[in-house]
Amino acid sequence: MTQPDPSTVRFDGPWTHRDIHANGIRIHAAEAGPSHPDAPLVVLLHGFADFWWTWRHQLTPLADAGFRTVAVDLRGYGDTDTPPRGYDGWTLAGDIAGLIRAMGHTDATLIGHADGGLVCWATALLHPRLVRSIGLVGSPHPIALKNAVLRDRRQRRALLPTFLRYQVPWRPERTLQRSEGAEVERLLRARSGPDWVQSDEFPEVVRRLRSAIRIPGVAHSALEYQRWAFRSQFRPDGHRFMAAMDHTLRIPVLQIHGDLDPYVLKRTVERSTRHAPGQQLHSVPGVGHFAHQEAPAEVTGELLRFALASR
Repeated sequence: MTQPDPSTVRFDGPWTHRDIHANGIRIHAAEAGPSHPDAPLVVLLHGFADFWWTWRHQLTPLADAGFRTVAVDLRGYGDTDTPPRGYDGWTLAGDIAGLIRAMGHTDATLIGHADGGLVCWATALLHPRLVRSIGLVGSPHPIALKNAVLRDRRQRRALLPTFLRYQVPWRPERTLQRSEGAEVERLLRARSGPDWVQSDEFPEVVRRLRSAIRIPGVAHSALEYQRWAFRSQFRPDGHRFMAAMDHTLRIPVLQIHGDLDPYVLKRTVERSTRHAPGQQLHSVPGVGHFAHQEAPAEVTGELLRFALASR
């Protein structure tokens, strides 16, 4: 079956599609709001097996509030380049630091879901002068997540089986792409709250995500994030990365968490307070792992409040 072209993720809407060259790659982003460096910059970063469109509900409201807002396809996803390497924490943080500079800004608020949130944490700690604040959806600090998997049986049972299955070569790629991306739909249903799964929006989200994972190179790139996160724990680069993460973050941090999230537990995100003592935690009732899509009005309101307060 023919694989979708990367350009198929460039959906029309009240935004402009841009190609930004940073850190040696071309990054695709959808931009809305004032397009000049005097406006405060907000960068939106998606999670695993997703792409920029996950932030469709937040992109224009943030722009309407006066923020220059960009929703990014992370390295290896969507219509961004899919290089064979660079899926480590250092390089991913460098991508976003480079993007902020390439857009002519001196700093930005970063907002990320899941893996995108981990990129937020890494960028804030490795490039502190470039990050004004971070907003997170279901994305604990990397050390908090590691400690929870090691010490919390429920969190280990929720996350580790899938994570370990992704470590073998090629079979996970085939699984993600088989039957026109049916595995992505299965993951989405398993990690979402019941109301969103029954909503009118859900079939369209499923259709677009199942298509996006079949873009050439995307399934492999998505899995390389997971593979580096695991394998680096046994290598010097992983030890150096965790040492770099083991510092107190003093900038504003907002953590949004769906109270039905079966994948990242509330007590795991609460552990992040050790490294971000000022972390604000906002729990969203009745939703799962994709709070920004499942309860867009509430999550957008919280992100707007947070971004305006830290501008």
